[in-house]
Amino acid sequence: MRDIAVVAFTQRQESAIPGESEVEFMVPLMEQAKQQVGLTQQEMGFTCSGSSDFLAGQAFSFVMTIDGTGPVPPISESHVEQDGAWALYEAWVKLQCGDIDTAFVYSYGKSSPGSLRDVLATQLDPYYVAPLWPDWYGLEALAARLMLEQGVVSEQQLAEIASRSREHAATNPHAVRRDRKSAADILLEEYVAEPLRPSDIPESADGGAVIVLAAGDRARELCDRPAWIRGIDHRSDAHTLGVRNLTSATSAVIAAQRAGVGNDKVDIAELHAPFSTSEALLISALGLDDRTVINPSGGALAANTMMASGLIRIGEAASRISAGEADRGVATATSGPCLQQNLVCVLEGE
Repeated sequence: MRDIAVVAFTQRQESAIPGESEVEFMVPLMEQAKQQVGLTQQEMGFTCSGSSDFLAGQAFSFVMTIDGTGPVPPISESHVEQDGAWALYEAWVKLQCGDIDTAFVYSYGKSSPGSLRDVLATQLDPYYVAPLWPDWYGLEALAARLMLEQGVVSEQQLAEIASRSREHAATNPHAVRRDRKSAADILLEEYVAEPLRPSDIPESADGGAVIVLAAGDRARELCDRPAWIRGIDHRSDAHTLGVRNLTSATSAVIAAQRAGVGNDKVDIAELHAPFSTSEALLISALGLDDRTVINPSGGALAANTMMASGLIRIGEAASRISAGEADRGVATATSGPCLQQNLVCVLEGE
């Protein structure tokens, strides 16, 4: 296996970006990432993007964003209708083939024009679940109720997770929910979808992220302290909610084992956990303990950019490793209702 590292990362997250198209706000991020490593688009061995045409409301919308990369002369390019973390996985596989040394990965989403809470109902089983039109919060509330009744988590623990997210996000300029709030104050909030309160649900954001990957000595040339990907794996639970155990994240457990999360101490963990309940399950699935700082950026509770939040988790973890703030970290990405699909990425410094 080739050694592959994250050597550049840029991001933008705001509650809404009404005056710019996806192309307009992504082009500056792309250029910043290229400038970090001193490469042009033509020097990138492979380009892979992640987004959702459904979210954009236009078929093949990603083609316009490819125009923003500078694809002339022609470039080697691919796209996934998924969070950008899965685009990074495809680029990692491409780099493992050995014929290229660099890859350019980006993803973006703009959910402010509609109600993401309702739109995500369309990803459910089209025969048995989607016709009932359960919204995103309602499904997670059902899972949360099961967790509370089975003693998997308590409302106090959920409030502490939400409070910690706010505390960490207060110093993150890319977070949207940045006001501090104690667990006691969070427990006084009115329910949005019982037993979930406003602080338990994600703060939606518009934006995107870009990551540059490089292999071996090329990575060392481009970055003073590359964040090496030591393990990466993704798994999926059943699509049908009725055959799943919603009080655990089986796919995350398997992905964490395959990626080698438990092989050594984890300094930081950037978990793509849209809900406080998601974070509780992921901490358990990855076997994390008090030695690990969870979501130092505030995580998806503080800013959840659909189709980019998972890629941002990888970038956030890599940035702290590159800055020398941590030696080993783990990042996760999720997709689908109630942690249906999970990707786990382990990163280390040299």
